[in-house]
Amino acid sequence: MQPIVRLCLVLHNHQPVGNFDGVFEAAYQDSYLPFLDVFEPYQDLKISLHTSGPLAAWLLERHPEYVARISNLVNEGRIEIVGGAFYEPILAMIPSRDRRGQITRYSEWLSENFGGKIAGMWMPERVWESQFTADLASSDIQYTVLDDFHFRRAGVRQEDLTGYFVAEDEGQVLRVFPGSEKLRYLIPFQEPGETINYCRSIAESKPGSVLVFGDDGEKFGTWPDTKQHVYENGWLRRFFDALVENKEWLVTSTLANAVENSASRGKVFLPDASYREMTEWAMPVGHQLEYDHLVHEFEQDERWHRIKPYLAGGFWRNFKTRYPESNEMYSRMMFVSRKLEEARQTNNVDERLLSKVCDHLYQGQCNCSYWHGAFGGIYLPHLRNAVYEQLIQADNILAEVEHGNGPWVDCASEDFNFDGSAEVCLTNDQLAAWISPHQGGYLYELDLRRNCHNLLATIQRRPEAYHDKVRKGGDTNGDDTASIHDRVVCKQEGLDERLFYDRHPRKSMIDHFWSNDASLAQIANSQAEEHGDFVHGHYEATVRRNPDRIQVLQKRTGFAYGVSVTISKGITLNAGSSDLEIAYMIEGLPTDFHGHFGVEFNFSGIPDGQDDRFVLASDTSNLGQVGQMLDLHQQSKVELVDGWLDIAAGLQFEQETSVWTFPIQSVSQSEAGFELVHQSVVVQPHWEVRPDASGRWVAKMVLTTRSASGDNRNGQELVAAAAR
Repeated sequence: MQPIVRLCLVLHNHQPVGNFDGVFEAAYQDSYLPFLDVFEPYQDLKISLHTSGPLAAWLLERHPEYVARISNLVNEGRIEIVGGAFYEPILAMIPSRDRRGQITRYSEWLSENFGGKIAGMWMPERVWESQFTADLASSDIQYTVLDDFHFRRAGVRQEDLTGYFVAEDEGQVLRVFPGSEKLRYLIPFQEPGETINYCRSIAESKPGSVLVFGDDGEKFGTWPDTKQHVYENGWLRRFFDALVENKEWLVTSTLANAVENSASRGKVFLPDASYREMTEWAMPVGHQLEYDHLVHEFEQDERWHRIKPYLAGGFWRNFKTRYPESNEMYSRMMFVSRKLEEARQTNNVDERLLSKVCDHLYQGQCNCSYWHGAFGGIYLPHLRNAVYEQLIQADNILAEVEHGNGPWVDCASEDFNFDGSAEVCLTNDQLAAWISPHQGGYLYELDLRRNCHNLLATIQRRPEAYHDKVRKGGDTNGDDTASIHDRVVCKQEGLDERLFYDRHPRKSMIDHFWSNDASLAQIANSQAEEHGDFVHGHYEATVRRNPDRIQVLQKRTGFAYGVSVTISKGITLNAGSSDLEIAYMIEGLPTDFHGHFGVEFNFSGIPDGQDDRFVLASDTSNLGQVGQMLDLHQQSKVELVDGWLDIAAGLQFEQETSVWTFPIQSVSQSEAGFELVHQSVVVQPHWEVRPDASGRWVAKMVLTTRSASGDNRNGQELVAAAAR
């Protein structure tokens, strides 16, 4: 009997670059392996499987027996391997050349290691823009899966989403399957019979249809409570049994089989979109809250089902405006991509070296830390650090190609972050310091080449729509079978009391004028009043060059306590040095001026909670872990030490001064619930400003970086080793 409905089960298994090895292993044991164990004996069933590059490479190294089992099923025609961009980037975030490069490189790698021809690809986070059609088609991709939400946005009726459509751009065509949102919420959260009944209703109304379930494989065991539900309670076996029992009219099919055995439903031009929930997360917080209120207000109205298809959320690229930190990673990635392309145009660069740069670049494009929704995303420091680690490794190799392996120093100024104003990059063989004169004159990235670590991969505490749920309190258990989109779980008590929002980015060399009686607690909780306009002010920058020494001097006239004053601040970098010399001068002060001036520095990647991450005072005494608030006085040096990363970074003062230190912790959402996440440590020297007879006040300090273990090897040797 001919099948009446084809059901394509498309699994997307993914772990991001930089995720902990234990997380990979837990997902393997809880999801990937048990799913295969249950699936393998069901000879009548077929699936399409996408495994992202970071995960696939890990599996090949750590569990080659799993890869071998998958390969056998590929040879039997029961599993179709679906390709994609190698390191799972959002395609809208990377240049067209890198889209094609990631896709073709991964298709070759998958064919070599898993077998089979790669004809389809998984669209990362189903983020779609119309120009992708040409890039995919030119990369030998014939079909992909998006959400039915994309098609409804294009005006296709829900009842017509019963097969694949053809998209076209620049004369190139691509088949696009609509993934069913209905099936995403049925599988595996409702009993198998619900899915069978839904498929039967389609079979009766639209015989010959193709239905597609396309979603995360982690739904089957890794998401909260799903391991017990899917495996221990037997949901997956019951589901597969139900499919076999109904195989005469409901046939599981790979995407390749569906393309081969069914006709196109027509041509379609899809709007720029992603899956529905993602479009909501991309909106500003106020819009998210208003949208949510409107949905709850009108969803009981009988006309709601007619209105809903016309609702459109936000645009994915606006994550770069919602989170400027995302734009910082993006612009750093674009810088490396451009430098790589320039190196490719020269004839004297080793292709093997460029291939290594390319791999680091592609890993630095992994999407997870560039956005935030139901998963931790950009709020997870280890994912941000992983992106920067890869980009800095790529940059180190390119810098050595350009400058050689001896000490050097350089400086460039251009619009690095694409905001319409010029930034400054001050760099040498040890450091790369990125400065934003038009935004407070602050230091927004500081790369330690030796460690491939950005000390300023920070994030600002800001309102999130889900903070309303935190304030109301969450269910500590949640619905055992609820989707992560519906769960409300607080992993810690008292999170509502930790909701503080920053009025400025958590970067370095941020200039504050505080009340003379401002307290550490007020400063730490963003409750102190600013008495100056320098935090966000525009500084003028000039560059002073010597062959082995470059200074960036920034200057601005503004107001402090209602008085017009001028701040000059210089950052000097020497060839071969791993320190930044910093000098401040405030001019135009009345002789009776008495103010409270602080310069904020943030250090990221040095998390709280471990004894090998601590604060050192000027007398080298250990003041304890970095997660505490410290009010220090008469210090000539304060240093943060991270034994795991082998980093010691701090400030050394020409004259003893007072220093505040405190952690920045965000209340953020992950698939497991709401939690407090350590983001950075603030080190803020502060002074009572009393001018000299000429109305001037001066302070000098050095931002020091060194190996925490005291490794005395040549710095350039360490950079080269890190690049390798």
